[in-house]
Amino acid sequence: MKISRRPTRIEIPNTAMGDIAFNLLIFFVILARAQDDSHLHWDPAYAEKLASAGQSSVSVLVDSENKLYLNGQEIGISQLSDRIEELLGKAPAGKRTVWLKVHQEILAQRFEPILEAVSEAGGDLVHILEDKKKPSK
Repeated sequence: MKISRRPTRIEIPNTAMGDIAFNLLIFFVILARAQDDSHLHWDPAYAEKLASAGQSSVSVLVDSENKLYLNGQEIGISQLSDRIEELLGKAPAGKRTVWLKVHQEILAQRFEPILEAVSEAGGDLVHILEDKKKPSK
């Protein structure tokens, strides 16, 4: 005896396709916002007999094109103090280290406002230099 079966027709709900598209959109937006610091061009200044800078959660960089970056994200000088203060949070004294990396050809008039912004935010400034004996190329 043969039992006849009805052919089953499977339909994919349109709402599932919308959910998939939305998740893909979020995924690509997050990827687009992640920035790679490798595009920054920074030739450090040099000095002799340097001490270790220790650890820091805040890094300020001025590259060869005079652009200002805070933790790898481009930022304006007017926003710098507030953002540093947010990043440092309620860290105790001695744990409020801010690394300053300035391209070797940048003039003092460019990085002096940065020094002032770090001071206003209550950060302990550490200028990152390279040892003269080991220049990086």
